[in-house]
Amino acid sequence: MWVRDRLDGLWCDEDFADWYPRDGRPGLSPAQPATVCVLQFVLGLSDRQAAEAVRCRIDFKYAMAMELDDPGFHHSVLTDFRDRLTEGDRADRLLDLALARLMEAGLVRERTTQRTDSTHVLAAVRDLTRLELVTEAVRAALEEVAGTTPHLLDELVDEDWGRRYGRPVRLGQNPTKPKTRILATGNDAVRLLEHLYRHGTGRASGPRVQALRQIMVQNYHRDAAGHLRWRTAGTEDGPGLPPSSRAIVSPYDTSARYARHGHIISWKGFSAHLTETCAPDGPNVITDVATTASTTHDSQVLPGIHTRLHHRGLLPAEHLVDSCYTSLPHLEQATREHQVTVSGPLRGNPTRQHRRGEGFARDDFRYRGQGKAHIQHVLTAIAINIERLSGLPPTEETLPSRRPTAFQNYLDQHEIPRPKSWRTLGT
Repeated sequence: MWVRDRLDGLWCDEDFADWYPRDGRPGLSPAQPATVCVLQFVLGLSDRQAAEAVRCRIDFKYAMAMELDDPGFHHSVLTDFRDRLTEGDRADRLLDLALARLMEAGLVRERTTQRTDSTHVLAAVRDLTRLELVTEAVRAALEEVAGTTPHLLDELVDEDWGRRYGRPVRLGQNPTKPKTRILATGNDAVRLLEHLYRHGTGRASGPRVQALRQIMVQNYHRDAAGHLRWRTAGTEDGPGLPPSSRAIVSPYDTSARYARHGHIISWKGFSAHLTETCAPDGPNVITDVATTASTTHDSQVLPGIHTRLHHRGLLPAEHLVDSCYTSLPHLEQATREHQVTVSGPLRGNPTRQHRRGEGFARDDFRYRGQGKAHIQHVLTAIAINIERLSGLPPTEETLPSRRPTAFQNYLDQHEIPRPKSWRTLGT
């Protein structure tokens, strides 16, 4: 209700004009599912619960300026809208529109103090060992082919395959006969890929089959005799393993990566970088959201944050960060290109000379003076902004009155008295 009263909504249909085709039958107002997606994260609702709230709850109807007897829409509309958000930079544009409304209302402004920090985001996948990864990749490819072109499996799958891949794989850290399992699973994967290449069509090369190809390349190699071999971390007996920035950790999410911070924190997924205002004379408003691979270092994100804030007209005067973001070239770039003072401690010096107290270290010199799951982070950021701002005390200024309806205009034009508030109906 605060969004409707104070901002008259966060979006209008014209903001989404290039998201939909110009021809075809009329559809729903795109501003409505955009608002519902944000309210979902405020209230923690599923798609079905959110669609039911649109149909039954008066506060949802008020927030979207819907008639009381409006039946709402099917819950699948929300899934379709989020699919459209994944295209290009539409999620960032949604945040741009919301921040523009807040700037017009004077709730956020440029050249204040802002701060950035990151958190790890777990991918919605199981934690698999390398052997489990290859085995599950074979099973996922079989499931995909069985769902699209099952006749291709008639000459391939037998009882042994059904026993090995008939259910999700759970082998644990110390499976029995690991070398036998590694060789058998690798040979099965090669047979499956070669069979699909000879007899399959374009429909038999879906994302799961493509993921299996990549996982096989990352975990197996051919020796000089042409035999299939298991890759090891060392390079003495053959090619080593790929770096974490390229290694696939699940056949169901090929963009998730494994990362480790120090000796304690390790995860498979992504990193989310959030920037918010922190001026003492105003509310904290999230101004930027960046979702990166977990292997992307924080210091590489800072230039992109400043570029997006410059595009939104929300560059800070001082940017507070921790030591993970401080990089001398990026600090100089922020000052030179955006006139932003980045404040934060420099990273420690891990070199051997520093530990032994030998040679020149960083402290011997002085210098002067860097943001599927991303959509969730943007929607959550907008929801957090709404929650924070709706808790502000009401301003003394009089809010603009609602635009009169057609019948109210008719009454006013004919000088027929009408109640100005629903509270006067019973008097």
